[in-house]
Amino acid sequence: MIKNLLLLLLISIVITGCALNNSRYIKSDQNGYTLFQTNPNLDGNLITNLEFQPICSNNEYKNILQREKEDFKRQQHLAYVEAALMEFYNEWKGVKYKYGGNSKKGIDCSAFTQKVFKEKFHLNIPRTTRTQVKIGKTVKKEQLELGDLIFFKTGKIDRHVGIYIGNGEFMHASIKGVKVTKLNKPFYKKAYWTSKRVIN
Repeated sequence: MIKNLLLLLLISIVITGCALNNSRYIKSDQNGYTLFQTNPNLDGNLITNLEFQPICSNNEYKNILQREKEDFKRQQHLAYVEAALMEFYNEWKGVKYKYGGNSKKGIDCSAFTQKVFKEKFHLNIPRTTRTQVKIGKTVKKEQLELGDLIFFKTGKIDRHVGIYIGNGEFMHASIKGVKVTKLNKPFYKKAYWTSKRVIN
């Protein structure tokens, strides 16, 4: 009885050892490749060579790294734009509206946007809404980014402009003064005209 048990134990050890010796494992190296290593074969001879099976080509890998680098730089850029816009807004918040005005005694919408771009981004843009709408790259409403100019048709001939600050909001010199407004506010949702990107 004991001999039979020992024999079964010895057989199970041999079978387990063979299974382990034929196992393969996978790990990834820093260059984006997967390494396969085979353990000693059934004859007991060690197989020491590594087989390289590329997940992607060198060019594809470089492109991935380049895209990640560009995405990081873009996020840094947007963080800078957001900080600059908020700093300017906090300084001008509540300044009353004045048609043709260009100071803290009173300012209109296009003078406000012109001043933001000049003081915070060193960009010279035209003075009026009708001339500002002719510059930059047209962007769709759903693709708005921080710093984009947003234009509205607020009357038969009246035009209005503000600056997108994220989260569906824009800052502008409204008839109630310099403030932040939701883009989906019924009046502005209906009056929406177009958007332009002037900050690269």
